[in-house]
Amino acid sequence: MIIWLASYPKSGNTWLRALLSSYLYSENGSFNFNLLEKIDSFPNAKYFTNYQDKFEKVEDTAKYWISAQEKINKNKKLKIFKTHNALFKINNSSFTNNENTLGVIYIVRDPRNVITSICNHYQITYEQALEFMKTKNKALFFKQNNRFLAFQPILSWSLNYKSWAENIKYPILLIKYEELENETYFTFKKTLKFIKKISNSSLKINEQKIKESIKECEFGKLKELENKVGFNEAPIKKESKERLKFFNLGKKNNWKNILSKNIIRKIENEFKNEMEELGYL
Repeated sequence: MIIWLASYPKSGNTWLRALLSSYLYSENGSFNFNLLEKIDSFPNAKYFTNYQDKFEKVEDTAKYWISAQEKINKNKKLKIFKTHNALFKINNSSFTNNENTLGVIYIVRDPRNVITSICNHYQITYEQALEFMKTKNKALFFKQNNRFLAFQPILSWSLNYKSWAENIKYPILLIKYEELENETYFTFKKTLKFIKKISNSSLKINEQKIKESIKECEFGKLKELENKVGFNEAPIKKESKERLKFFNLGKKNNWKNILSKNIIRKIENEFKNEMEELGYL
């Protein structure tokens, strides 16, 4: 069964994924980028390449979301998957179901800080990034050998958040990025306890290992590791084959010091209801 580590893009998903992979898949809480492969992304092109479908339309992989998850779950082991997919149906195809999903960890971040990371990752302006975040039918997709694979309908920032947070089918732990940043130990321990509870597993909550995982996955260390060995999830510069830095600003990503009053006002007007609900306003 799958536990989804879900979020809108650039909301801290990779950091929490690093913490979890460090704790769950190393003996002492050590970390390297290879451990992230233990928490794979879905939809991912590799889970759809063996289907005979020509995948001529961008949304065609949606037809196989469930069957791909059934194949993943054949060995009946607990798995954690990262996703930016919104939780909804497209062309009557559901993203997941009760037979394949055990629960959800959803991480949400102040959209005023999301926008700066969107700008860096997709190499676009603030106005373009805001349009990206507002677009109700926004989707990410991958094309391989003229086949559209790994289609991810992320929708808008608010719709992505609401699709998961308001679901009543699956147990959900909602984590604010700001809580993870300011109360890392408490928030990470809460996440591990949630996994243990919904999976009814023998997962041990080792306080010393939690501390070691946190230490290993500090932003500065992740940034240093990226500088040393590179990070294959970092975006590639549009004008060259060089990679941009994935671990870019860290705590320096403070909207109060970066955004113009005009952009701040537009974000707050667009996402007013959700930001008030989350305590961002």
